[in-house]
Amino acid sequence: MPAPFPVVLAPHDPRWAEAARVEAERLPRVLPEGTLDETHHIGSTAIEGLIAKPILDLLPVIADADAFDAARPALEAAGYLWWGEYGLPGRRYLTREVDGVRIAHLHAYVRGSDEITRHLAFRDYVRAHPAVRDAYAAEKERARSVAEGTYGYADEKAAFVRRVEADALRWLKGG
Repeated sequence: MPAPFPVVLAPHDPRWAEAARVEAERLPRVLPEGTLDETHHIGSTAIEGLIAKPILDLLPVIADADAFDAARPALEAAGYLWWGEYGLPGRRYLTREVDGVRIAHLHAYVRGSDEITRHLAFRDYVRAHPAVRDAYAAEKERARSVAEGTYGYADEKAAFVRRVEADALRWLKGG
């Protein structure tokens, strides 16, 4: 289990999009051909104008979980730490640090997973609704002020995130 660390929130940095692209481009060089369909930039660093922990969240869409699992040694050799499902069935969770600083989280799911839809709907909904983005920023600040470390922070904002996810999925379906 990755150790919790203090939550630092930073103003949106337009360089995060390029950093996410560069990080995503590392994966096809590490994974066997045909393993990876595409990689999405998700999470708060993917939402312009939103404060965020300066850690990239990427969602690799994989063709086959067994092939991805078999690539674990190659991913670890490329600097990723493998955490398995890490509490979310079907997910492959990896982190990457550079000089002791966490720079990326990978949340890999097999093509067709509802979790892919959930993550992308949340990102796109918050991008499309500035009032929701601003409310999320306020919730992030509130959670950071009362929680100790990343686990408490995630727990503090979980109810807000679940409500926005539900709204985002309805929005995605046109409702």
